[in-house]
Amino acid sequence: MTASATALDVLRRLVDGNRRFVSGEGVRDLAQEHARRLELVADQAPCAIVLGCSDSRVPAEMVFDQGLGDLFVIRVAGNIVAPSQVGSIEFAAARYGVQLVVVLGHSQCGAVLASLEELERPSENRSPNLGFIVNSIVPNVEPLYAAGGADDRATLIRRAVRANIRASAEHLRHGSDVLERLIREHGLLVVGAEYSLETGVVDFFDGLPPEADRPAAVRRD
Repeated sequence: MTASATALDVLRRLVDGNRRFVSGEGVRDLAQEHARRLELVADQAPCAIVLGCSDSRVPAEMVFDQGLGDLFVIRVAGNIVAPSQVGSIEFAAARYGVQLVVVLGHSQCGAVLASLEELERPSENRSPNLGFIVNSIVPNVEPLYAAGGADDRATLIRRAVRANIRASAEHLRHGSDVLERLIREHGLLVVGAEYSLETGVVDFFDGLPPEADRPAAVRRD
């Protein structure tokens, strides 16, 4: 099944919002958000679900120039997938009919860097909780490290960030009966994207529909 028009419309909306953010032409203001807050007391109707990293430099609402109630955001270091994250996404997708899930990672991700360091110098002092995050990422980046990527550290980090995003998106597509059904029967689209700390640009690079079905806004020359 191809992605529904609704999912593609939302994808275009996020791309356009990111372009406004990058250019400094955001349309949100505090007065608008104050009025919107009162409208949202009864319920919410988010247009997209974002599983993002908890890094303070990547607030999804700002990056996509969206306001209160527009995005259902789950943030965790390394944008990893665990039962609580999957359950939250299942809830929002099923309850609110959200058609688009974005796994949003970013350049120079600290959790990915920690995972690469774990491969280089295993730590015995890391807390069990932090260890869970690192151990969730290590399998996603270990093949790159084993292939000799350590000879070019910058390239290794870039590839590892994207490999980790892809792995999380793939887990959501195939690790939940609820999400698999929504993908199959209702056109739910799960995509992976990377935010550049250096430029502010979000690059949607994983899980996009075939080129003919993609909105022009996300095509990459």
